[in-house]
Amino acid sequence: MTSKDRILARIRRALPEPERPSGAEPVGDVPRDYLHVHGDRTPAESADLLAAHLSEYRAKVHRTDGAGLPALLARLLAARGARTVLVPPALPAHWLAAADAALVHDRAGSTPYELDAVDSVVTGCALAVAETGTIVLDGSPDQGRRRITLIPDHHVCVVRVPDQLVDSVPQALARLDPTRPLTWISGPSATSDIELDRVEGVHGPRTLEVVLLDAQ
Repeated sequence: MTSKDRILARIRRALPEPERPSGAEPVGDVPRDYLHVHGDRTPAESADLLAAHLSEYRAKVHRTDGAGLPALLARLLAARGARTVLVPPALPAHWLAAADAALVHDRAGSTPYELDAVDSVVTGCALAVAETGTIVLDGSPDQGRRRITLIPDHHVCVVRVPDQLVDSVPQALARLDPTRPLTWISGPSATSDIELDRVEGVHGPRTLEVVLLDAQ
């Protein structure tokens, strides 16, 4: 049997019963005996691991509590020189209460050129994965449409810790809704050419800042 035959046989077995060719065996249960987490951690240790991995990916990591969040976001936007900031429809209003920037609301009719003209975007997230340093967005109202986090050059993402923090990808998948538009982010957008020269900002924001918000 050739490699092509084996691939086609697996496809036939994986098809739903009404579509499966005559004589094809069902694929059966997929084994899930892999590790679901690599080590035991306290919430504080998981937050430290997430911060370390995000920093390795050249994201900027900040920590604060609820009382300090508005001032921190105002400081990050001012340091960036942001005069306009894009906000999802359900971003908590007090988050940007101290910011000296015009708020641009996420609208279905916004063109890519209009979004590109915005200086920064501030969002929440669905959750974050400590072991991989990954932020996951699912298009919920505090995150907005996927495009608002891909076109502006500066993205500030707030992660509520420990509520939105998991240790591993299997734990994340168990909590996420697979029918939603999931975006997995590990650091700012980056690519490399054949000589491994890194270029940031090609397929998304050049600068990613992650705020770990102590929600306890």
